[in-house]
Amino acid sequence: MSALQTLLAFVVALGSLILFHELGHYLVARWCGVKVLRFSIGMGKVVWSRRFGADQTEWAISALPLGGYVKMLDAREQDLGALAPQELRREFTHQSVWRRIAIVAAGPLANFLIAIVLFAGLYMAGVAEPSSKVGAPVAGSAADTAGLRRGDLVVAINGHAVAGWSELRWQVIQSAIDKQGARLDVERPGMGRYALELPASALATLDLEGDVLGHLGLTLSRPAPVIDEVLAGGAAARAGMQAGDLIVSVDGVAVADGPAFIDHIRPAAGKTVRIGLRRAGQLLELDVTPAAEKEGKGSVTVGKIGAMVAQMPDMIVVRAGPVAALGKALDKVWDTSTMTLKMIGKMIVGEVSWKNVTGPITIADYAGQTARIGMASYLSFVAFISISLGVMNLLPIPVLDGGLLLYYSLEVLTGRPVPERFGEIAQRLGVGLLVGLMMLAVFNDVARLL
Repeated sequence: MSALQTLLAFVVALGSLILFHELGHYLVARWCGVKVLRFSIGMGKVVWSRRFGADQTEWAISALPLGGYVKMLDAREQDLGALAPQELRREFTHQSVWRRIAIVAAGPLANFLIAIVLFAGLYMAGVAEPSSKVGAPVAGSAADTAGLRRGDLVVAINGHAVAGWSELRWQVIQSAIDKQGARLDVERPGMGRYALELPASALATLDLEGDVLGHLGLTLSRPAPVIDEVLAGGAAARAGMQAGDLIVSVDGVAVADGPAFIDHIRPAAGKTVRIGLRRAGQLLELDVTPAAEKEGKGSVTVGKIGAMVAQMPDMIVVRAGPVAALGKALDKVWDTSTMTLKMIGKMIVGEVSWKNVTGPITIADYAGQTARIGMASYLSFVAFISISLGVMNLLPIPVLDGGLLLYYSLEVLTGRPVPERFGEIAQRLGVGLLVGLMMLAVFNDVARLL
């Protein structure tokens, strides 16, 4: 079921984004008076089609799910000798350069518009996410050295307001890409506001596709480790533990939260540990022997005591009115687009690893993961992919929309079209580059799986 859900989430996400991208081209082409011959989702051989409208445009689904296209009446591809003069006026190359620019740019712009609508809708509906309050930093980590302490609330990074954990991560990544330190404004309970610094040297070593904040020693703030439920017959029940007990220590080591408690118990399978707890204001110590249980596919043995402990992080709801939500959505799309371009530039000059190039397997995996988390996470993922499609299509690579826009920009500057021979050579180079990037993306996907 999980594999089916992943596949369905991937198809819905990518299929809808391709559909809207091509609709952008189609609608502006029609608005400019250009005749559209075929609208296809997918490339290659047509496997299903129907004709609609006064122009009998062919609406098709093609065999290769690697994009789509809008085929217009074009002198470079069709013999126009038999066409009437009024039909010739509807041919693509007969249009002014500005109309051609509008038609080509409409696809990527449609992707940005979808992302803006999705993000604005999410902000208006309210998005629940972990707050930007941090847990106890990992000892000796960059966060610990910077002076962060458990319970600190990060309210801004480098002057940019932070409203939740995702924005905290986002601003740290931005700082890493810009090769600068992250100046954190934090509020400490009972002590006011502090300014702390995560140095650029610490951010320079981050794997931007990995656990960025974890690498810096930043952890989510979680509630105190209170036992929610004790399972009958388990080690905790036999030792006398009860729901409502507050765990304070394991073998004399203080325990800050639920995950920290679990980290003590997991490696203690079959070993007796002394758990300090507070019950009704009294401190107690109980000896508990965690049972050894197989986890996952049975290759790992871990200790479990048969008790449920609170682990959920502190949550907030990020919500805004229509105008503010639109502003936040525009900022989000702009920031994501510029960060994507910065990442591409740094990969080209060798400052960022090419392993960050991801392909359809990784996208499908993320689609499935976010769909299982909830609709808000899934729609946010779809918005990010839509922005990526928009940015990638605007790159000045022949065969992409950006390559055509480059040609038309040169035509505006020089007053004449790009020579046909030059266009053919550039087209071949562009195809080769795209094939190479796709092979790299698939290789990276497979490497992650292995």
